[in-house]
Amino acid sequence: MSFHHRMMLQRYGLGCTTSLYSEVLFDPIFTPIFTAVLGTGVLNIGVASISYASIASAIATTAISIGLQALLAQAPKPPKPEDGRAPLNQAIPFRVYAVGRTRVAGARMMWEAKGSNLYSVQAIAGHRIKSFNRFYLNDDEVTVVDNVVTPLTTGGRYGAGSANVRLYTRLGANPETPYAELVSALGADGIWTNDHRGDGQASLAMRAHNADAQDQQTAFPYGAPSPSVEIDGAYCWDFRDPAQSPTDPSTWTWTRNSAIILAWHLCFNEFGFGLDYQKALLPVIDLWKEEADICDEDVPLAGGGTEKRYQCNGWDTTENGPKSGLNAILATCDGHLVARGDGARILTVGKFRESRTATLTDADIVGHNVQYGVLFEDECNRLVPKFTYPATNYTSCDTDFFEDTDAQIAAGRVLTMEGSYEWCHQWRQARRLGKRDWLRQRQEVKGSLDVRLSGINAVYARWVRLETPKRLPKLDGKLVENRRSIVAITKGGFTMDFIEHPEGIDDWNPATEEGQQPPVPPAANASEIPTPVINLIQAKANGGSVYIRVVIIDPDDGSLTPVVRYRVANADGLGTPGAWVEQPNPNAEPSGGYIDLSTGNVPVDQVLDVQAAFIASNRRYSNWSVTETVTSTSDPTPPAVLTSFTLTGSAPRLGNAAFSFSTGNDSHVRSVEIYRVPSGSAFDPDTATLVGTRAVAPSANYSFTDGDTTRANLLGNPGFDTDTVWTKGAGWTIASGKASKAAGSTASIRQPISFAVGTAYRYQFTLLDWVASTASARLLGGTVVAGGSHGANGTYRGSLTAVTGNTEFGFAGTATFEGAVDDAVLYQQTASCAPQGVWDYYALPLNVSGVEGPASGPLTVTIV
Repeated sequence: MSFHHRMMLQRYGLGCTTSLYSEVLFDPIFTPIFTAVLGTGVLNIGVASISYASIASAIATTAISIGLQALLAQAPKPPKPEDGRAPLNQAIPFRVYAVGRTRVAGARMMWEAKGSNLYSVQAIAGHRIKSFNRFYLNDDEVTVVDNVVTPLTTGGRYGAGSANVRLYTRLGANPETPYAELVSALGADGIWTNDHRGDGQASLAMRAHNADAQDQQTAFPYGAPSPSVEIDGAYCWDFRDPAQSPTDPSTWTWTRNSAIILAWHLCFNEFGFGLDYQKALLPVIDLWKEEADICDEDVPLAGGGTEKRYQCNGWDTTENGPKSGLNAILATCDGHLVARGDGARILTVGKFRESRTATLTDADIVGHNVQYGVLFEDECNRLVPKFTYPATNYTSCDTDFFEDTDAQIAAGRVLTMEGSYEWCHQWRQARRLGKRDWLRQRQEVKGSLDVRLSGINAVYARWVRLETPKRLPKLDGKLVENRRSIVAITKGGFTMDFIEHPEGIDDWNPATEEGQQPPVPPAANASEIPTPVINLIQAKANGGSVYIRVVIIDPDDGSLTPVVRYRVANADGLGTPGAWVEQPNPNAEPSGGYIDLSTGNVPVDQVLDVQAAFIASNRRYSNWSVTETVTSTSDPTPPAVLTSFTLTGSAPRLGNAAFSFSTGNDSHVRSVEIYRVPSGSAFDPDTATLVGTRAVAPSANYSFTDGDTTRANLLGNPGFDTDTVWTKGAGWTIASGKASKAAGSTASIRQPISFAVGTAYRYQFTLLDWVASTASARLLGGTVVAGGSHGANGTYRGSLTAVTGNTEFGFAGTATFEGAVDDAVLYQQTASCAPQGVWDYYALPLNVSGVEGPASGPLTVTIV
């Protein structure tokens, strides 16, 4: 029985019940899960089979950041951030994976003493990472120069007398390079040899040399040093970048974008879910791009500058399983993840959009359980957002909490819940996430809906608008949020847990809602100098140049000189950072609890790493602060839209499209990029084909051509204006400006052409007055090379490659073909020809920093 026949029978069956038939049954997007549930008990996707048991789980799940439901209370969680200070010591330790920027000690692979030296190797991550940024021995941050821990900030620790410590790193290449010093010392004993490479494993090695007896306590006051590191973790496939390939990890980039990291965890992380990206991501890749762009949106800060909306940083071990990391990643972006029946995954991050909203009507709902109020045991009148704070050497920390004092008075006590955002390292981001959870928790309308199969679209949507004047009149017209949906055949199809969508959940006023930066307890290093805490970092444009503004918390010690240093994060284009440039600020004065620092001019339009430190009067340095990243945009103002963007020339356009455009009286415009996309496709400069760039000036006119302007029609009398040039076969006539054929015999109309063997020739013609059968364009003489057969009025184009013996071009009709051809084109294709087809062109103005202005277009062009 055909699929269509089965669906028609099912439609008849539904029509005989109280359920209402919905056209969603034939929706090509959602049919796979529907047929899986109502079919034979197994859904086949490729070679994999999915049973009822696997489908009868959460179709849609949201971030588990606060313990609202007992059902979710035992959700797996990643290790505490403090666990990253000491390596795991197990016979067979669990492997570690890390994303974004985080502190981790990994798992100890080797710990061996020989003579006066102690040797150790730690597996930092079970995959390739971007870099090692900072080094710690016990709780002391140390400076490493040429693999040697220097006494710059240690006050004699790890370097007193004859004592010294060396640290070596490997990023996890495959194959990897052995640690030569360890092999030299331990290879003869078979403890650590050249075969101990650790292919694909980021690792850290240490050699600690004992001090003389009188210096031992100074050099190693805590005993044997225990290393840990701050790293930039996994490379991920950024699906917005056409230069990156999902099958070639060498093209991937390091990122903190929550959506991109989630895609990596689902499909590419060896310790993740192992989904096939071709099924999980590619069918809905445009939706994932939208979410990644939202994560990268700039959110304004109270003191000036911006930060990205949603970033993710953290690490986990395989002891917890992939759901642990999934929950942590979703919590960083208030994420909602849908498992579609065909294997696709749809992410929706925390920002309301009507495009992610579906509708449920009275006819779609068979049951409900709605709670118009909050039970006492579920009441919360204070929410404390918790995050991981790099400024306190990566420990758990609270932000300012959200509370309802009236509710506390009514309840007679403070009822606190914690918002757990452990993979969030920005306190402002934790506040934004906390606000979203706080507003949801304060909503009194919650419950569950039993949804018919006709409401399947709503099951996959994050937000649902209710049109329920009969079943739920109090909620008619309300917007609710789908918190969790599961397959529930006995309840009509699906069960959806929901909560009323809070008003103003996306509103954010940094001046009033950002709160205060969490305090950093004084933590002097071995030199007894506190480490600066950065409150704000901002790139400031100044007449084409840029300086960096850095605001730090006042240490209340006038003897300390603050110093800022920066470096280009990607100096060689291969990910290698440049050299640090230090700039002291001896004249900086505290104001309102902060010290406002600035650099001199920095390289413009570059991603910069920035740190701060204090210098004491004895010239000793504090530890450098947590690294912050900023882009030195010299011109943040986007250019104005072009005053004109028009198509020039006339059809037929042989391998090219010509344009003219004009810039307005706008001092910010510096260049214009021309893009090409298939006609009707949405324009996205990250995925569209860039065909050219013009340097421009204000109030000027320019022209641009995509393709080869030297092409010409090789045919004589292409419009059949006269009865010449063409040789007519049986039934063909030329009259009234067209070549017509009557039914009777297979025949062609043709003219001689000198072809280059092996070269492609593009053609186009119009078929009109069609009555019956088909005609096609052909290269004749010797072996016939035929184009597509066409049997309807219209304009057709294609390409034919000449072979030995071809001497003529023409059109051939079958014996029963009756119709006419006109407006024939034939030309030799070159490598510089624009591709054949119907295209939309766009023009995008940019300023000197690459900031984009409004795009002009589309201009639709047919290229022969």
